[in-house]
Amino acid sequence: MRKLTYYIACSIDGFIGDEHGDATAMYRFAEEEYFGYMAAEFPETLPTHFRRAIGIDHMENKRFDTIIQGRGSYEIALKEGITSPYGHLREYVASRSLGASPDPNVEIIADDLVGRVRALKAEDGGLGIYLCGGSQVAGALLDEIDELVIKTYPLVYGRGMPMFGGGLDLKEFTLDSVRTFGNGVLVRTYGRKR
Repeated sequence: MRKLTYYIACSIDGFIGDEHGDATAMYRFAEEEYFGYMAAEFPETLPTHFRRAIGIDHMENKRFDTIIQGRGSYEIALKEGITSPYGHLREYVASRSLGASPDPNVEIIADDLVGRVRALKAEDGGLGIYLCGGSQVAGALLDEIDELVIKTYPLVYGRGMPMFGGGLDLKEFTLDSVRTFGNGVLVRTYGRKR
């Protein structure tokens, strides 16, 4: 069974962006020690064009071979004219309103998101599945998430887009590891308690 990992950046108070989903305030924490760790440990979570720009596009995928993201996350790339932001992965976008995919590498999941994710998890072999966001997709898939990798930035938004949108039941995870960085960022990894 393949693992679904919600790999997400958030503020101390648990927001993944402001009320509109803008997370650019977190970008300033990409200093050398932290960024080097992330590029080495999670290279496939960087968009293809960015991997190319920093010279790591030759790196093998270490943890993931598939990405699932919501329309809001995907729209960030589309606004820049990038139709396949993670071309080094199999790309899925959860959207009821996007219609036809603008790229042959991107499959739109318009309905039964949970069923499609279960089918992906049941595939033989391969690496894990990277859940990129956003909030509503993560909320819809909470029961399917096996691991959380939370990059917590030393910021307080006060209000904004929560890590998990929608009405949710209590779920329990166990802390597997914590990595701290000189810039104040914490990377915490949790496993699903089953």
